[in-house]
Amino acid sequence: MPTTINPATGETIASYPWHDPAHTEAQVARATGAQATWRRLPLAARAERLLALAATLRAGREEAAALTTAEMGKPLAQSLAEIDKCAELCTFYAEHGPAMLADERVSGTGGESYVAHRSLGVILAIMPWNFPWWQALRFAVPALLAGNTVLLKHAPNTTGVALAIAEQVRAAGFPPGCLETLVIDHAHTGTLIADPRVAGVTLTGSTRAGKIVAALAGRHLKKTVLELGGSDPYLILPDADIAEAAKICAAARLHNSGQTCVAAKRFIVCEPVADAFSEAFIAHMRAARIGDPRDPETTVGPLARADLRDALHTQVERSVAAGARLVLGGQRPGDGEPGGNRGFFYPATVLDQVRPGNPAAREELFGPVAAIMCVPTVDAAVALANDTDYGLGAAVFSRDRARAEAIARDELHAGACFVNASVRSDPRLPFGGVKDSGYGRELGRLGLLEWVNSKTVWIAN
Repeated sequence: MPTTINPATGETIASYPWHDPAHTEAQVARATGAQATWRRLPLAARAERLLALAATLRAGREEAAALTTAEMGKPLAQSLAEIDKCAELCTFYAEHGPAMLADERVSGTGGESYVAHRSLGVILAIMPWNFPWWQALRFAVPALLAGNTVLLKHAPNTTGVALAIAEQVRAAGFPPGCLETLVIDHAHTGTLIADPRVAGVTLTGSTRAGKIVAALAGRHLKKTVLELGGSDPYLILPDADIAEAAKICAAARLHNSGQTCVAAKRFIVCEPVADAFSEAFIAHMRAARIGDPRDPETTVGPLARADLRDALHTQVERSVAAGARLVLGGQRPGDGEPGGNRGFFYPATVLDQVRPGNPAAREELFGPVAAIMCVPTVDAAVALANDTDYGLGAAVFSRDRARAEAIARDELHAGACFVNASVRSDPRLPFGGVKDSGYGRELGRLGLLEWVNSKTVWIAN
């Protein structure tokens, strides 16, 4: 039985019964039936529902944000921002999505020819807990606009949010079955992937989970989009604005209490500015305020689950044992400190002198732990940035914008590369990774077209 626990206190919020096979079958049948009707609605009518969903999200933002903070510990200000971003997503696709889905005329084929973008069917979405609204809706909104319907299998520790998403979609006037939240375990999820009524599967989560889902989906020839883990490198070049870079890098490492795939994780600093950057960066990390996520002064809340905190602490211990130097944090909270006697808090932590092969350099650190790596040259920085199994995001800091842009565009092996800014997602831009960070794209026009049949239509003269 899924049970939600407040990570700031360790107290149980609610328990939910698993959906039995009959209940789940009814939901799949409802989504299948709804899709046959929903896809035939004029595109403008589907876009109107997205505008209604944006209004519904904005009207209920306070309650939605409070539920998010209660279930996974995100600081309340960040939970409110997440709901606002979801509303902006709906508005963006309502206003710009129809043009993206317009037929594409092709000349010179000897007949009248064009590409028509039509829905695929019912799509299963397996979503994580760290951005429980955003990561579900950044897939669902464009998929719905394209005429698909959605089966949402969310993380058990955010079951309340998962059910609230379905309620918000219904409240916005979408027909029943357009988005169904399934409260099912992994075994039943595998059964659904094999179900012939499911046309595709998307997963945001760990690389391990992505490999399992991809293998099962491939066995049944199902389209997949996978957004997986990351160990994002942030390159600090010798001519970077150190004060600004340190400020941005610390905020990027601590956002969502460090629990984001595109959080800055490896800080690769060129030797001429290594001491200055480390000093400024550690000062920002030390200034982080850890505490009750409902307190507006809090910048770092708890980790979402006790096992996640334990795993992160073990990674820190292994990294230190392998030669990294612990310069900040790295200790479980004591009595009287946030999380010392309740909750799942972990301090802002900095590991310096991290070498290639160290656990902090090879593994994803999903929490407020930073790894500083020093290199002699810019070329060495690029090589070290690419020396990872992951390829989700990366950033370059330099006053020479053209040089930094060339590195971001041509040299870094990642799906999203930023210059003098932290990596983030935006409805207007495609988002996704390479290597063990997955494949396929969400957001932008490319994300919208992931869930359509781009159909060639040719008519003889």
